Amino acid sequence: MPTEIERKFLVKNDSYKQEGHSVYIHQGFLSTEKERVVRVRIAGKKAYLTVKGISVGIGRAEFEYKIPMADAKFMLEHLCSGPTIEKNRYYINKEGFIWEVDEFLGDNAGLVIAEIELDSEDQDYPVPGWLGEEVTGDARYYNAELVARPFRSW
Repeated sequence: MPTEIERKFLVKNDSYKQEGHSVYIHQGFLSTEKERVVRVRIAGKKAYLTVKGISVGIGRAEFEYKIPMADAKFMLEHLCSGPTIEKNRYYINKEGFIWEVDEFLGDNAGLVIAEIELDSEDQDYPVPGWLGEEVTGDARYYNAELVARPFRSW
């Protein structure tokens, strides 16, 4: 079973922008239940359907599938609950690890989160100078939660 082991952090400055490239992402949720989250995402010129299970520690089951762009657009427009999320995602390689830094737009503008996927919960990883406070496990920062309670409403 595929497992996502991920740590999340706030970002304290924008120097990461000089270290990677960005892709525009538009995503919405077909289900945001605690036990299962189902997301549709368009990232650049590709589209995906992702199913995530409940978190256990910092890991959870994750299944992701490429889908046709037309299907993703239809789901975003007609099937997703609540508002959708838009963001620019920067991909930054640090010592063989890929950091993903999300700059949220719209109702979540002002929020910038960095994520790193690991092979195990206790794996060491490089700590860039722009990395701020860890927010792993804080549900307010889950994308599915940002649909229900956008950052601007905090």
